[in-house]
Amino acid sequence: MMRNGIKNMLRLSSVMAIGLLAACGNTVSENDSSAATNESEQEQVYIGILQLTTHPALDQITEGILDELAAAGYVDGENATIDFQNAQGDQANMKSIAESFVSHDADIMIGVATPAAQALKNASDEIPVILGAVQDPVGAGLVESLEAPGSNATGLSNRTPSNEQMALIKQFLPDATTIGVMYTTAEDNAIISGQRAEQAAADLGFEVVTRTITTTNDIAQAAESLAKEVDAIYVPNDNVIASGMATLVDAADAFGIPVFPAADTMVKDGGVATFAPSQYGMGTQIGQIAVDILKGADPATYPVQLVKENSVYINQAKVDELGLTIPEEIKADAVFVELAE
Repeated sequence: MMRNGIKNMLRLSSVMAIGLLAACGNTVSENDSSAATNESEQEQVYIGILQLTTHPALDQITEGILDELAAAGYVDGENATIDFQNAQGDQANMKSIAESFVSHDADIMIGVATPAAQALKNASDEIPVILGAVQDPVGAGLVESLEAPGSNATGLSNRTPSNEQMALIKQFLPDATTIGVMYTTAEDNAIISGQRAEQAAADLGFEVVTRTITTTNDIAQAAESLAKEVDAIYVPNDNVIASGMATLVDAADAFGIPVFPAADTMVKDGGVATFAPSQYGMGTQIGQIAVDILKGADPATYPVQLVKENSVYINQAKVDELGLTIPEEIKADAVFVELAE
């Protein structure tokens, strides 16, 4: 039930109850009134969650958010209305969903991925907006600075550890000289992440070959072109490519070229390895921020957080398939994931 509907029903019930008690010569005690008010306020919490599209990384982030909200006592259908919406990558959908959250006077709105957060921020400059996994909040125009956001938005920056990821490729492929970097130009986060990867690769002495795409339909051709020229392909945080990871891996496999992605879930989808945060763990961190804001913290002065923890994720089956060797220095502490069916 939407929050306005709940509010109206509670008001009507209160009026009827008071009328009946007055007819019987009774009064409502202050304690009973206070308890009813507290319960009403608790039931009125409305949380809008807008996810950009469907793929494992974003799905796990949202799962972590929901679990953390539940752990803090915000359970959909019990004491909160949690309105989760998936825009399926459509800009018009994001705009209409964001406007719907605003029309329901949401207490907070959470945007999972940069375009979703931008849609929410554009829809309201008053309702708190929680940034869920935004690569560059400042560059995306969402905050004035990480330390002092300055308006109604704050949250989590999942800035890619590009230097460490390129160093990991060097460990797996010490004789590699050329790295292919592939990303979409349809998202700010992908552009920023891709450009940082290009610089990190160049700093390590790799020759860099870049291919950009605009939709998932471009993935196969771009991947095949790269695979003919490079020793490995790197994919940054990119929601378009994440949605078509299987296509990328199939094209690279045809040439025996390993793919090193930025996200742990993309390793499971056929990547060899990465150094990255857990997507679910990021979700719980975002959920903690949301709870703080719900409890009264001011997003304008609440610093944007960085990811707290990263790990090495390795797909043993893909390593074996490509005839690679896992460096001994990273094997002991690595997290091994199974190749997705």
